[in-house]
Amino acid sequence: MEIALSFEQVQSLIGESLSEGQTHQTITGIASLDEAQPGDLTFLDNLKYQDSVANSKASVVLLPLTYQGTPKLDQAFLRVRYPSQALAKVCGYLEQRTRSRPSPGIHPSAVIDPKAQIDETATIGPLCVVQQHARVGARAVLQSHIFLGSRAFVGDHSWLMPHVTVMDNCHIGERVRLNPGVVIGSEGFGYSTEEGRVIKEPQVGAVTVQDDVEIGANTTIDRARFDQTLLQAGTKIDNLVQIAHNVRIGKNCLIASQAGIAGSTVLEEAVMLGGQAGLTGHVTIGKGAKIAAQAGVANDIKSDSLVTGTPAMPLMLARRIDALKKQLPDLFKRTKKIENFIETLHLKDA
Repeated sequence: MEIALSFEQVQSLIGESLSEGQTHQTITGIASLDEAQPGDLTFLDNLKYQDSVANSKASVVLLPLTYQGTPKLDQAFLRVRYPSQALAKVCGYLEQRTRSRPSPGIHPSAVIDPKAQIDETATIGPLCVVQQHARVGARAVLQSHIFLGSRAFVGDHSWLMPHVTVMDNCHIGERVRLNPGVVIGSEGFGYSTEEGRVIKEPQVGAVTVQDDVEIGANTTIDRARFDQTLLQAGTKIDNLVQIAHNVRIGKNCLIASQAGIAGSTVLEEAVMLGGQAGLTGHVTIGKGAKIAAQAGVANDIKSDSLVTGTPAMPLMLARRIDALKKQLPDLFKRTKKIENFIETLHLKDA
């Protein structure tokens, strides 16, 4: 990526900040504190790395308001409330410049049903398939090898990357980003047993993805058995996540890679799931709860809780139990000595 930003442009992009020092270097790269060279922009977000600031060679450093220290010669500090978000503004500007939106229109190799509705400003790339009564909104982009099922909908300004599948009747809101390989509306895992045979339960619902949702590569979201699987506005989902039928995910949730959510589970607003967390079906995760990586959740979790482990339990309780586990070998030795002592007393009495 080619970068050429003046110090003043960086200031303008990040907005409100406290400036200290000055640099005449053109910003041509973004790097970590330790690896940055003159001409680079860097940032401090995690305070455990704050000792690296003094030795950083970066020309511009984004810092929290509380950082104590002064810049070197030809180096500028910009103190902001949230350094990571400030960097994101710069990266967003660069992304807009380097990742140009394809020209509107339908590629000759795309297969579009005559009854589909494609906005004239939308882009339909090579080898896409759009079935009957599907609709694609203004400035939406279907890059290539996209399948859009019957009566599916893609909202304005949404971007579907290569090999995304959106099955029949599924709804994608505005400004949604679906990374490569995402599957929306695959059949829910619905089966029952009857006299030793496995019986399929048809999954006739759909998936609704509301506005400003982002979904990582190869994540799968199952259609509902009936009604809808729902992802509300602003939620962000990492790669390789499995979301089962009839799950309902609230606004502004964050779900990390390889998490799995079983059917009919509800995540209220602003829930965070760590990587490889597993949630059984028909449980409710309260607003603002945080589920640590690899936690196993089989019961409802209250709002604003922080849980870890399998079965999931409050973090502080889990840490106390872990501390006690480390004492088990010594406890067994002591118990064995007591048993031997008691046995000796019995032998003397005999």
